[in-house]
Amino acid sequence: MAALSLRNVVKRYGSGPSANAVIHGVDAEITDGEFIVIVGPSGCGKSTLLRMVAGLEEISGGEIAIGGKVVNQVEPAQRDIAMVFQNYALYPHMSVFDNMAYGLKIAGLPKAEIRSRVDKAARILALDGLLERRPRQLSGGQRQRVAMGRAIVRQPQVFLFDEPLSNLDAKLRAQTRLEIRKLHAELGITSLFVTHDQVEAMTLAQRMIVMNAGRVEQIGTPEEVYACPASTFVAGFIGSPPMNLLTGRAEGGEFVCGDLRLPLPGPAPRECELLLGLRPEHAGHPDGAASGTGWPLRVELVEMLGAERLVHGRLGGQDFTWRLDATLPAPRHGSTQWLQPPAGHLHWFDPTTSRRIV
Repeated sequence: MAALSLRNVVKRYGSGPSANAVIHGVDAEITDGEFIVIVGPSGCGKSTLLRMVAGLEEISGGEIAIGGKVVNQVEPAQRDIAMVFQNYALYPHMSVFDNMAYGLKIAGLPKAEIRSRVDKAARILALDGLLERRPRQLSGGQRQRVAMGRAIVRQPQVFLFDEPLSNLDAKLRAQTRLEIRKLHAELGITSLFVTHDQVEAMTLAQRMIVMNAGRVEQIGTPEEVYACPASTFVAGFIGSPPMNLLTGRAEGGEFVCGDLRLPLPGPAPRECELLLGLRPEHAGHPDGAASGTGWPLRVELVEMLGAERLVHGRLGGQDFTWRLDATLPAPRHGSTQWLQPPAGHLHWFDPTTSRRIV
């Protein structure tokens, strides 16, 4: 196991004035044994960053260090990492055992050592009854476990996962997420996991690196990122449904939003043009309906999701989503619900920089 350091890491394609920069100075310190998830939309540079750690992409600037050793010029095979890919990359003509053992055989390990490592990995991944099968005889989830087993037997310093669950259906993804968490708890190997799925990121990560357009937007635990997003991008990307963001002006204890003056449960950070963020579950309950006070949400659509409902509507001419417990009556289409957001759950962002104010 080893700590992993990314210091002002840059990636450019091409050279000179026409060079295309895709990673813009990423800094991150990953401690020994930590499970880090890099999350962001397609094209944000997360897989490119992972491939630079693996040595599969050349670094244009900065440093990557594994276990305190700078590896910029170190070949992938010498970095002591193991990578699990999205498409399994198994040898179809080999058995599960031979797929898992192949790298160890190439390295010249004794047969007894190979057998011991493969058997241990197979037990951890519940593959011990499948070692003689070919990949075509396995399900998608089993094939991905074989790919993970091939990485485990290497006993590397760092695990790298490049969207390994993307090809699985929803049920298998949930099962495999649980297996990966158990695997990390047992092995404790420093791990870097790339995904575009914010649910995967929230459930797997000890800390998250949220990326956007080749830059790090925020680093923190899932709880920190969800409760205190550093920018409007993070607020809109992390959370399902995303945070509501209202454009308006704070003025005299109210938020002027379109033709509405919404009463604020607490003071705004300053009186000027601002973006006000509110999670759908923090919109409160329509307790002010009788008196007509609060925030008037005009209901346009109600989605039933089992234990909860999502109420979609318009507030001050802007889209707004309210998460409502399914045990409460469903609002009627076209009705007005007077919401009462509690103090302490408002998020304020600068409309120019999109960064968090408070």
